[in-house]
Amino acid sequence: MPRFFVDRPLVAGETLPLPDDVVRHVHVLRLQTGDAITLFDGAGGEFDAELTDIAKRAAVARIGGHHDREAEPPYRVTLAQGVAGGDKMDWLIEKAVELGVAALVPLTAERGVVRLAGERALKRQAHWQALVRAACEQCGRNRVPEVAPPRDLDAWLSGMPPAVDGEMRLLLSPRAEVSFASLPSAPPIDPVTVLIGPEAGFSPSEEKYIVDAGFTTLGLGPRVLRTETAGIAVLAALAARWGGW
Repeated sequence: MPRFFVDRPLVAGETLPLPDDVVRHVHVLRLQTGDAITLFDGAGGEFDAELTDIAKRAAVARIGGHHDREAEPPYRVTLAQGVAGGDKMDWLIEKAVELGVAALVPLTAERGVVRLAGERALKRQAHWQALVRAACEQCGRNRVPEVAPPRDLDAWLSGMPPAVDGEMRLLLSPRAEVSFASLPSAPPIDPVTVLIGPEAGFSPSEEKYIVDAGFTTLGLGPRVLRTETAGIAVLAALAARWGGW
């Protein structure tokens, strides 16, 4: 059944004019009046709905019952990712959502090939957030991860509170202190932050600053992974280890 995100609180029994982006999808899918759809607003669960009117530039749905169904993993991971060039970042964000990431933080770094600031940064954030919503519609998630504004690595680290007992901060690095196999076998109660460098990785000074901020360097094996592979690999590995499937 087609699923659509609506960025406003939904209430069972109300009749709702659908937002423009959903209307476009309704037309692309060639849906008809009377067709059943699923709506969710990001607050948890989803609603049955029925299309009651479709016009050239508008569509209306009657909202039915609410279902508490969720597809979230039993842990919360924030992926802090060095911004990758080209279409790599779009692909990475889409797949990270499918793998259950709870939040995304795009970061610029010393060796990064992408520089984002001002209006350009805001446009990229809005674009990535739209990708997240579309990925949630496709994969069945009813909680929408937030994409933070792109930030410089140093500014992001300086704004982080000191690490507390039980908190897991992981930096994927070929010079790892610990192997993946040494991570706990049960999902952690506290949030986890996974940090991935840009295409050329972090500089030695950046890596030292990251470790001083409470991060532990983590290895996934003897091979050096590309930045767009590394985040997806670690999220998939954590899902397999902690029951995120």
